[in-house]
Amino acid sequence: MRLALTLEQIRIFSAVADRQHVTRAAQDLHLTQSAVSAAISGLERRYGIRLFDRVGRRIQLTQAGLEFLPEAKALLARAEHTGVALTELSGLKRGRLRLAASQTVGSYWLPPFMQQYHDVYPGIALSLAIGNTEGVAAKVVEGSAEIGFVEGEVEHPQLESIPIAEDELLLVVSPERWGTAKASAQSLRGHPWIFREPGSGTRALMEEGLACAGIAAPGLEIALTFPSNEAVRAAVEAGAGITVLSKLVVESQLTSGRLIALDFPLPKRQFFALRHKERGLTKAEQAFQRLIEENCQSLEPSRPRSPEPA
Repeated sequence: MRLALTLEQIRIFSAVADRQHVTRAAQDLHLTQSAVSAAISGLERRYGIRLFDRVGRRIQLTQAGLEFLPEAKALLARAEHTGVALTELSGLKRGRLRLAASQTVGSYWLPPFMQQYHDVYPGIALSLAIGNTEGVAAKVVEGSAEIGFVEGEVEHPQLESIPIAEDELLLVVSPERWGTAKASAQSLRGHPWIFREPGSGTRALMEEGLACAGIAAPGLEIALTFPSNEAVRAAVEAGAGITVLSKLVVESQLTSGRLIALDFPLPKRQFFALRHKERGLTKAEQAFQRLIEENCQSLEPSRPRSPEPA
């Protein structure tokens, strides 16, 4: 008689797949290496497939393992959601809410909301993962985050994109590099540029805004590419080139005079919340969503209104 597939086996498989290392997975799961190996072997024997190949001292997923991994993560996410629902039967006194956000939203716009939420619901453990827009969407799809916040709409069949606020983009440069606040398409082509990495919402909107002004990104001299707004800003402050960043990111530098904003029209962009279409809202999510909705007209939520306790 076959033994039933267990959530513990799925959890162990997912951990080993993420780390591609049995020992590291065992350490992170607080299990023995033999217990982890036995769980994987049990899965493989039950279904008569090989999930991992050994390559030297490491392991890697087989094709069957690669195809099973999204299903395993989805199953773990559903189990987590069920556990949260049971916890919430006692109200919003305990539980957790996992958020993911792209860099501008997560570093500058979202933290005041999180602080206000924590003040009202101290028993809900809030966590925030920061990455680029593509990474945030992936976390919401796989279930490792309940809500995502990104710069720009995401088109994905499993995700709902909800507009929540507007953001102002500015063309910025160090005053030493640029002597006037006027800019033209022709003058901009004669300077090096600092870009965010591909997959960044800021980069996508930057390229779109420049294209609207008749400036094609492939025709620019891209001197440097960085994976964070802070690195881009620091390079521009040092005189390395021009860039487009959110006003939220450069506000203090503009006030101090370390950067100047060029007189150049750029479209505003929207921040969006991402939710999985097939997962129900928990009470913790509903409360956070109410807080955002009550304050979504402001791009400077330094003192957001507190949500009413549920």
